[in-house]
Amino acid sequence: MHFTLEVDIEQVAQAGDPVAELGRILRYWAGNLQHYALAEGDHEVIYDSGYNAVGSWQIADRAGS
Repeated sequence: MHFTLEVDIEQVAQAGDPVAELGRILRYWAGNLQHYALAEGDHEVIYDSGYNAVGSWQIADRAGS
C-alpha cells in the first residue's frame, strides 16, 4: 500500500507565505494521522489555514490508485 499526500502549491501560496503554510499543513496531518487506521481506501481533503481545499491524502494499493 501507498500513502500519498498531494498539496497544490499554487493554492497554498494564495494564503500568503507558502513555506509557512505548507509547514503548518504537514505538521497538522503528521499529528492527525493517529486518528486513522491507515487502511486501503482511507482519504481526506487537506485544507489551508483559511479552510480552502488545497489537496488530499489517501491510502491505496499503489500510488495514484
